[in-house]
Amino acid sequence: MLNFTKPLYPLLLSSVKSDPETAHRQMLKTLSNLEINRHSVWGNLAIKQLEKSFCIRDSRLQQTLWGLNFNNPFGLAAGFDKDGTAAGMWSSFGFGFAELGAVTLHSQSGNPRPRMFRLPEDKAALNRMGANNLGAAVMADTLAQTWRRQPRKIPIGINLCKSKIAALEEATADYVGSFQYLQDVADYFVINVSSPNTPGLRSLQGGEQLEPILSGLQTANTNSKPILIKIAPDLEWEDIKDILNLATSYNLSGVIATNTTISRDRLNTKILKETGKSIQDEAGGISGFPVKERSTEVIRFIYQETGGKLPIIGVGGIFNAEDAWAKIIAGASVLQVYTGWVYEGPWMVNNVLSGLLAKLDEKGLDNIKDAVGLEH
Repeated sequence: MLNFTKPLYPLLLSSVKSDPETAHRQMLKTLSNLEINRHSVWGNLAIKQLEKSFCIRDSRLQQTLWGLNFNNPFGLAAGFDKDGTAAGMWSSFGFGFAELGAVTLHSQSGNPRPRMFRLPEDKAALNRMGANNLGAAVMADTLAQTWRRQPRKIPIGINLCKSKIAALEEATADYVGSFQYLQDVADYFVINVSSPNTPGLRSLQGGEQLEPILSGLQTANTNSKPILIKIAPDLEWEDIKDILNLATSYNLSGVIATNTTISRDRLNTKILKETGKSIQDEAGGISGFPVKERSTEVIRFIYQETGGKLPIIGVGGIFNAEDAWAKIIAGASVLQVYTGWVYEGPWMVNNVLSGLLAKLDEKGLDNIKDAVGLEH
């Protein structure tokens, strides 16, 4: 039998060696084409081969959150599939869930290229994409067509961001507009007020500006979809406390910790070779290994502050099972990956899940949910 997974690995890794954005687009185009042709002989065969290579099924990894069934706790983070063009494919790579976007109400081209860079010395990425996407209406149509071909097999989330052209005082209407387009084609939603690549966006993490957004979304949330908030790793502890208080007041379903960091501390990369400029002078957010410890600290803090009652999606610097386990025992119910998956390749999901099962055996635990917050 032909192994359809072999061409995907070099395609993924080529993003480290060549222009990352071009490689990224090519991979999504390949996966979208495969998904559209999933009912053809070759499409069905290819998808089965992917699932054979990457998927792990084990009841010990299963849990229910927000009324949604997660086959495993390892998901794809927002930013990888901005327009949902490959939404129907992520379950075939072994992910337990996937988050699409960030999507904005108005289509936008994002920042000038180049805008995505690999920092291999740091096992990191620098991105200043600027939430480039085709807009909420286009994503809604794309997903409706996808789910007609194949009902979704895993929970699908959508990350909502403010359109660049929307003034801060128009943010509520902007977020609500996107949500209204998309609420019927996804399982949960994320309020992104923490990307460093939309001017002024992080100021919305403050209580006065965040409150009307939360109120507007919950008013529009007629189907009672879980709504979470994604926070930056650079916030002070008091600011995180304020967000948690608002999350409780407006019945948010959870927190994603964390987004990319604007910090450049302790980076081994000094000069960005693509531009010849100091990394300190380059705009954008850093993901991957440099954010690993801070995101785990934030997870730990949120878990302690809420007594473990507010579910946390942990993301930032996961490359292996040890990294994943550290975030789970700190308090994360489920996890997300982006940069680590690019560096480690698509077999990473299988490796991490196998490692988590070994950890459960080692600790004598029956289910992954028993490990959540274990260090506390």
